[in-house]
Amino acid sequence: MASTPASGNPRPPVPPIRIDFSAEDRRWITERIDEVLANGQLTLGKYGEQFEAEFARQSGARHAIAVSSGTSSLEIILRVLKVDGRDVLVPADTFMATATAVIAAGGKPILMDSDVRTMSTSPEEILRKLTPNTVGIMIVHIAGIVTDAMPAIAQLAKDKGLWLVEDAAHAHASRLDGKHAGTFGIAGSFSFYPTKVMTSAEGGMIVTDDDELAKEARIYRDQGKASFHQNLHVRLGSNWRMSEPHAIIGLRHHSHLEQMVADRRQWAARYDAAFAANDYGLCPIAPPANCHANYYKYPVMLRDGVDRAAVKSWLRETHGVICAGEVYEKPLHEHPALAHLAGPGLEQSQYLCARHICLPMFASMTAEEVDRVLAALADAKAKGLLG
Repeated sequence: MASTPASGNPRPPVPPIRIDFSAEDRRWITERIDEVLANGQLTLGKYGEQFEAEFARQSGARHAIAVSSGTSSLEIILRVLKVDGRDVLVPADTFMATATAVIAAGGKPILMDSDVRTMSTSPEEILRKLTPNTVGIMIVHIAGIVTDAMPAIAQLAKDKGLWLVEDAAHAHASRLDGKHAGTFGIAGSFSFYPTKVMTSAEGGMIVTDDDELAKEARIYRDQGKASFHQNLHVRLGSNWRMSEPHAIIGLRHHSHLEQMVADRRQWAARYDAAFAANDYGLCPIAPPANCHANYYKYPVMLRDGVDRAAVKSWLRETHGVICAGEVYEKPLHEHPALAHLAGPGLEQSQYLCARHICLPMFASMTAEEVDRVLAALADAKAKGLLG
C-alpha cells in the first residue's frame, strides 16, 4: 500500500511520466482541429508546414520534414541514403526501430557496444565494428544525453567517408556546446510518441541541412509521388505523412518545449543535489558538463546484486513511487526478433540495460513529488534493498 499522510487519505502515486496540456492548450488545439475538419485540409496543410518551420528554427536545421512516426523518419532517411545491401553501425542499446528501419530499408545492422558513462557509444567502438561494407553510422542520444564524443564521431565518419545519422527520438532541444541534437550529421530523426518530452500524439520529424535529402524525404513520405498534386510515383515510398490534427497538437506542444525542458532540468538538479549529499546506493548517469540535456529520463545505476524488479515493486507498493520501464531493459540482440544480430563484444550494453532504473521525471513535477521519490529511495537504502 502507498504511504498515507496524517489526514488518513492515501496520497496519489508519483507517476513515472505525465503528459501535460493545459485548458488553454486544449482550447487552441480543438479550435484548429475544428477548422481543418470544416475545410477538409486534413493532411500536408498549413499547420504541418508551420510545425516544420518552427521545429527547424528551434533545432537550428535548414529543413524539417514532418512524418507519421519516429520509425518512419528513420526509414525515410535510410532509403534516401541507399543502404540497400550495405552495413550500418547501430548501438545495441536502443529501441527496436533504430535497427528495424535499417532492415526495412534493405541494410544490415551491425551492433556496437555501449559507453556506460553516457549510454551512447565511442569512436573506439565504431572503429572496432567497421566492416568493408559499412556505409554509415547511427548514433542514439539515449535519455536525452548527447555524448561529448559527438564531435570526434562526426570527424571519424567524415575521415572514413561514411555518413552519420542521429536517432534523436529522446533528445528534443538537447545540445552539446550549443549545437542541437540531430544536427551533427547528415540528418537527424525525432519522435513525438506520447512518452516523449513533447508530443503530437503520434508523429516524427526529420531534420537536415542537405537540400537533396530534404527533397527526397518529402517524396518518400507521400507514397513516392513526384508531388502532392501529381499521381506519378518516382520512388518506392509509403504513407508516411503527418496529418493536420497531429501537426496541430505537435505545433502547440512544441511552443512549450524550452520551458518544459527547463522544468525537467530543475527537477533533475534537485535529484542531483540529493545524490551528491547522500548515499542512496545509486549512481546517476550524468550528462557531460558541456551537454544541455533535456532529461527525457533520469537513469541511475544499481549496485551489482540488487534485485531491480524487487526494488521497483517495493517503491510502488510501499511509497506509491512508480519508476518507468528502463530506458531499455534489454539490448537489441536479446530480443527474439533480432537474436541474429548477436555477436561478441556487447557486454557493456548488456550490463547497462540490466543494471539501471529510471526515476520519475516530467515537466509538471512538484518539489513535493521529487522529495517523495528521494524519501522512498532513502527508505529502500535503510532497509537494505539498494545494497
